[in-house]
Amino acid sequence: MTTVLIVDDQPLQRFGFRMLLESQPDTSVAGEAGHGAEAVRLAAELRPDVVLMDIRMPGMDGIEATRLIVTSGGRSRVLVLTTFDLDEYAHAALRAGASGFLLKDARPEELLAGIRAVACGDAVVAPAVTRRLLDAYAHHLPVRPPGPATDDPRLAALTGREREILLAVGQGWTNGEIAERLVLSESTVKTHVGRVLAKIGARDRVQAVILAYDLGLTRPNPPAPQRT
Repeated sequence: MTTVLIVDDQPLQRFGFRMLLESQPDTSVAGEAGHGAEAVRLAAELRPDVVLMDIRMPGMDGIEATRLIVTSGGRSRVLVLTTFDLDEYAHAALRAGASGFLLKDARPEELLAGIRAVACGDAVVAPAVTRRLLDAYAHHLPVRPPGPATDDPRLAALTGREREILLAVGQGWTNGEIAERLVLSESTVKTHVGRVLAKIGARDRVQAVILAYDLGLTRPNPPAPQRT
């Protein structure tokens, strides 16, 4: 049974999530919170598997709440819900430690699949999708000086091969694509990815993509111009 803490400042939204989760045999609602501070308190008290976190809330927002929940060292993983086309904070939420994010207009089956994926320790979005989302957010992200942060201790701990793997993950390659391009077996790639995540302190591939961007190993492409 996957337990979920619902965090949203809209009672009707929380009710909808509760109805969906309680309709499933493998999910249950551990509690509800209407703002970030309450979410932090309840996450520590109830220790849910997943915190379904809204970003925009009065008082403490979902980004700060995510950071506090993750840094507390508890078992809960955070799945952020965002409007995406309006919400420029998705990248900050992932950097704060969220295991992924979904659009608020996601289909019920997508939301349930995302919750189950996060509960199992996986990222919600596939690597290639993660890359596209970062590309779309290029105009929102802070600008870094060119060149990688080669003196970062997290990079120093990696072998040459592991740096290649981190770069590939940051570019949105799947394990199969990495295996093909680096001439490795998928099982070997999976082992390397696991070691990379452990060494850089990333909870999942989403966090590894964020780190690769932050360290200057990869850069988002500018968003494609819209047709008129």
